[in-house]
Amino acid sequence: MKIELYIAQLLYRYQCVTVPGFGAFLTEIQSAQLNESSNSFSPPKKRIAFNANVKNNDGLLANHIALAEKTSYDYVLSAIQHEVFNWKKALEDNNILAIKNVGDIRLNGDKNMIFTPYDQANYLTSSFGLAPFVSPLVKREIFEKEIEAIVDTTTIKMFPEETKASNPYLKYAAIFVIGLGIAGGIGYPMYQNQIAAETIIVETAVQKQVQHKIQEATFFIESPVPPVTLFVKSDKAVKMPYHIMAGVYREEKNADKTLRILTNLGYNAKRIAPNKNGFYPVLYGSYATFAEAEKAKKEINIKHNPEAWILIQSL
Repeated sequence: MKIELYIAQLLYRYQCVTVPGFGAFLTEIQSAQLNESSNSFSPPKKRIAFNANVKNNDGLLANHIALAEKTSYDYVLSAIQHEVFNWKKALEDNNILAIKNVGDIRLNGDKNMIFTPYDQANYLTSSFGLAPFVSPLVKREIFEKEIEAIVDTTTIKMFPEETKASNPYLKYAAIFVIGLGIAGGIGYPMYQNQIAAETIIVETAVQKQVQHKIQEATFFIESPVPPVTLFVKSDKAVKMPYHIMAGVYREEKNADKTLRILTNLGYNAKRIAPNKNGFYPVLYGSYATFAEAEKAKKEINIKHNPEAWILIQSL
C-alpha cells in the first residue's frame, strides 16, 4: 500500500500527520515572501517539517486510509508497518527516500534523518489558486533623466517685454521707496530692541510671582495623596497551540493516574478532551511557540520520557 497520497491529503487539513513507527510531518504557516534579487512574490503557504522522534500512533493516518480504502483498521496498521519497513530499507540502501508531493529524506553521516520539503505543493487551503509572480522592475533613473532634460530646456522670463519702456514717474517712486527702506533699516532695529527689553522685564516679574505662588502652595500640602497603582488586564488570551504529549490512554483512570504523577513532578500537566477514537490524551504542558515546545520536549526526553512528542493543535 502506497501511503504517500494519503499523507499529502491529510496535510491540507491537519498540522501534524504521524506515520507510526517512522516519524511525523509537521506544518507551520509561512507568510507571503518577497525575493528582492528576482523581484518575485510568493503567496502564504504551509511549511513542512519532519520530526523522527514522534512515532506513536495517533490513529489519524490509519483511520483515514481505512475509510478511503473501505477496509479494516487493523489491516491498515499492518500495511503501514510494511510500508515503513520498505522506507527504512530504502534509506539504508540508497541513503535517500523520496515521498511523493511531500519531500525527500536523507541520512547524514550520523545516520540521522534530514528532511527536504517539496516547494511545488502548497498545502494552505486559503492560498488556493495563488501562484508566485514576478514584478517588472521600476526604472526610476530614466524618468529622473527625462525630468532633468525638461528643466534644462525650459527658459524662464523674469520680466515681460512690455516693461522695458521707460516711465519718468518710476524714478521718483524708486527714490521714495529707497528712502523708506533706509529709515526702516535704522528705526526698526531700535524698535525691536525696545520691545525685547520690555518683554524681559515682564517675564522676570511673572517668574517671580509664579515662584512665590509655588512656595506658598507647598505649605498647605499637609497630607499628600498616596500614589495610585493601576493594573490593566488584557482580554486577549495568548494562544498556545504547541503541546507535549505524555500519552494517549484507552482507560480514563490510567489517564488520571498519569496526570497526578506529572503534576506531582512539577509539570503543568493537563488532560484534553477524548479524541474521535475515544482515547484520553494527557499533556506535559502547552506552549506559545514551536521553539519553546521543542526545548521543553528535549528536556523531557532526557529526564523523564524519551517517547514524548509535540502535538500542534488549537485546543
